[in-house]
Amino acid sequence: MKELLQYLETSYTAYQAVENAKNLLLKNGFLPLAENGDWRLAAGGKYFTERNGSALIAFTVGSGNGFKIIASHTDSPCLKLKENPVTSTEKFDKLNVEPYGGGIWYTFFDRKLRLAGRLVREENGVLRTENYVSGFTVVIPSLAIHMQRDVNEKFAPNPQVDLLPLLGMDGQEFNALLGNPVSYDLYAVCAEAPFAGGSRGELISSPRVDDLTGVYASLEALLAAQNMSGVNVAACLDNEEIGSHTRQGAGSDFLKNTLKRIDAALNGANADLSRSAANSFLVSLDNAHSLHPNHPEKCDPTNRAVMGGGVVIKGHAGGAYTTDALSSAVMKTLFQRADVKYQTFFNRSDMRSGGTLGAISLGQIGVLSADLGLAQLAMHSAVETFAASDYAELSKGLKAFYESAFEIGGTEIKIL
Repeated sequence: MKELLQYLETSYTAYQAVENAKNLLLKNGFLPLAENGDWRLAAGGKYFTERNGSALIAFTVGSGNGFKIIASHTDSPCLKLKENPVTSTEKFDKLNVEPYGGGIWYTFFDRKLRLAGRLVREENGVLRTENYVSGFTVVIPSLAIHMQRDVNEKFAPNPQVDLLPLLGMDGQEFNALLGNPVSYDLYAVCAEAPFAGGSRGELISSPRVDDLTGVYASLEALLAAQNMSGVNVAACLDNEEIGSHTRQGAGSDFLKNTLKRIDAALNGANADLSRSAANSFLVSLDNAHSLHPNHPEKCDPTNRAVMGGGVVIKGHAGGAYTTDALSSAVMKTLFQRADVKYQTFFNRSDMRSGGTLGAISLGQIGVLSADLGLAQLAMHSAVETFAASDYAELSKGLKAFYESAFEIGGTEIKIL
């Protein structure tokens, strides 16, 4: 748990999430592969490739064919800096930002924020990116209740007016503060440290629970899995919070091309990915809404996830989640064999469902798929909450998934 909390705290943006993941993989003997390089893979080998510095796909090579894929996302709601970001009012210098993703923006007020992301520098005619985390913090100050007496009855923050972080006073040369980069992708992100709550410390509250718990759990399971069959894949993709339709998101060709490269390296230039895909399974790993203790009426009457209830298997008639009866049965069987607690989740039928990267990934490669996640509170808040025991069940369940083998025959599956 200590390693997870450190990952949550220091992976401020997708760039730091991938950098931290790379360091973990390199420490455990994984070899980097460049997208524009030659790939020579060996049985028992451990590899990873990355795109844009914000998405990463790691994999291990076992015996047999087929892919077991766990897909998660590296980004979280925050505030993205625009170009020419400093705007001033009297002595106050503020940062001009715009919302990234669908955050609960009032939770970002009066809280320690840090600037993080990447810079682009020019060196001898070469443009290079470098990750950046500010040594200073900023804050978005609330307007005093005396100046908005109805704030506790209604408050809808205006992104252009209310969400501008306070950089400082008396003039700031922002580019000089950064060392004069050519350009940047920077975000104001929550800088709070994770903390344990509850009388027994059973609850964990932290920034970026959605979905860095999924990213870290998939990597942890990939490292721990033994007796591997087929190719185990951890796809940590970017930009889910804004729809995944970027060159490093689930809607891109990153996952599909990586699987094709693996298939060709292992089975020859005439390898047919569609045959391997027919014997493959994808877990779309993103979190689910726990029953809220103050608002139980917001949950489905018979499929309500509760923190402490184990791994959540998510379903939706409209396809927001990819689980069907067959893929659900696979995960339930695996979990039962591995003694993993699990529960099912559906939204209330009169509430709009959120989506995730699973259904978008299936547009690139059609494989059997199920949506899983942790039950959590305050999704898209600056600080979110989950149960420590659920993370342990998730880690155990994902390890069991990677250690399994499938024979998929159209409408039936044999789990070995």
